[in-house]
Amino acid sequence: MEKRLFTSECVTNGHPDKVADSISDAILDACLTQDPGSRVACETMVTTNFCIICGEITTKAVVDYKEIAREAIRKIGYVYPGDGFDADSVEIQCRIHTQSADIALGTNDEVGGAGDQGMMFGGACTQTPELMPLPVALSRALCNRLTECVHSTDLLRPDGKTQVTVEYDENGKVIGVDTVVVSIMHSADFEMEELRKYVRDGVVAPVLKNYGFDIADVAHIHINPTGNFVIGGPNGDTGLTGRKIIVDTYGGYFSHGGGAFSGKDPTKVDRSAAYMARYMAKNLVAAGLAEQVQVQLAYAIGVAEPVSVRVDSYGTGKISDEKMTELLRATVDMTPGGIISRFQLRRPIYAPTAAAGHFGVEDRPWEATDIADKLKALAGTSLIYKDSRGDFARGRLREVNSVHLGTHIELSFTLCEAEQEGLC
Repeated sequence: MEKRLFTSECVTNGHPDKVADSISDAILDACLTQDPGSRVACETMVTTNFCIICGEITTKAVVDYKEIAREAIRKIGYVYPGDGFDADSVEIQCRIHTQSADIALGTNDEVGGAGDQGMMFGGACTQTPELMPLPVALSRALCNRLTECVHSTDLLRPDGKTQVTVEYDENGKVIGVDTVVVSIMHSADFEMEELRKYVRDGVVAPVLKNYGFDIADVAHIHINPTGNFVIGGPNGDTGLTGRKIIVDTYGGYFSHGGGAFSGKDPTKVDRSAAYMARYMAKNLVAAGLAEQVQVQLAYAIGVAEPVSVRVDSYGTGKISDEKMTELLRATVDMTPGGIISRFQLRRPIYAPTAAAGHFGVEDRPWEATDIADKLKALAGTSLIYKDSRGDFARGRLREVNSVHLGTHIELSFTLCEAEQEGLC
């Protein structure tokens, strides 16, 4: 029988697209450090020893964009002149202007509207301790470990990619890891078989172990499968801000609305509302209300409240998806201003997200599970039980309607049809 497999990939912070993301977010942080009200939409392109910074920035901050870019490139590890892209010799040009006054009319602090229309998704599941899908969590962990190795030896270079395939059973439960792929840029002095052993023993094995898997049980492991990877980074491929939107989220396991994150200040709901959607999904799962959840938000430009909110628990919910949506609406302020306030997003916190990931990282404010207990209490989950057939057992509730009244919770419910008919 054909295996049930799902694959996700990740890239290191030295991948060309991630170099561009890192520069854009470093510029955003520099603006927010001096002026928390900065409006930033910064796009970067990098190629062989060349970088161009474009976009719309309205700020009181005085920022040397070129120097910020050089420092970001240096921090990533592009410091070797012979590699075709390095912090000291790269040519940098800037083409930056201020934000459109028309857009500002509906998104200033007085109006508080969304910076654009669009839909954003957030997801969470019980496959990993960080409540992320296992394929993308492993891929991210492998990339972060590769980055640590890059900074511990001059035989490796910053550009790299990982990919993990996970096998699931018919109920969507993890069976094991089927395939791991790792490619890492390296010095010409690093002999290939030695590199492969280094990555297998120092990267793949410990990361798998951290997630409870043994490398010996993985059927397929490919390390630098094409052989040499000496020409890489922006010298090998042109990089652009916002081209790694699946890497930045859930590896394709959950939906994506199409908007990128890096280089955008928090009035841009492409970014801030995606963080809120993750926060809400994660708290629903942490509250035990479902094993897997996707939350969709959608906004209209210049309008503060979302035009739609939707929860999908893929049939794993202990209460209905509609009730979970109601709980979120009653608990969380989903306006751009409310999101910014809850997570304190007018701070210089964004450069690390471009490098090490937006989701599944403990210190990100939107990764907190601080409303899980409240959601659980409002839902009255102690009253709910679902058996293996997806039917509710005798004496339990099919639905719980919760209305929060001050310090009290008012519950109304309906019994399962079978119980009403005296059959259970």
